[in-house]
Amino acid sequence: MQLSGKVFAACGLWLAALGVYFLLLRPALLPEDPRFMGASIETIRVAAPGLERWLNLVFNVMSGFMIAAGSLTTLVACRYLAIRARGTLTAMVVAGTASVALMSATNFMLHSDFRWLLLMPALLWLIGVVCFLWEGDPEPTMGVN
Repeated sequence: MQLSGKVFAACGLWLAALGVYFLLLRPALLPEDPRFMGASIETIRVAAPGLERWLNLVFNVMSGFMIAAGSLTTLVACRYLAIRARGTLTAMVVAGTASVALMSATNFMLHSDFRWLLLMPALLWLIGVVCFLWEGDPEPTMGVN
């Protein structure tokens, strides 16, 4: 497996692991969330008593999408990057932009405590794209063997 495949496989595994974290471990509200909203956790609970229960359901859905996206990213990294199937780079750029880059940018807008940590997957994804271009093959295949 070339370096781009290894980098994207790591990204895919990280994304799936993040989905598992959101599904099993992440609390509905992190300590930074009330700070961003400018209210105490107690005030939020009084104003919106069902918010945390609702957020848990939202995070269940999000985690499913993270696990699915991570699994598909890992598949693409292990199978399609190696044969340089047409459209693979475009799919990886779109997937990275819509997932890790948007997540990272949003965490910077929120001034999240985790913003610098969450910049790493976006940078790693970018490194994967650069590696794929650097490994270049002038004749990508039409399909999958």
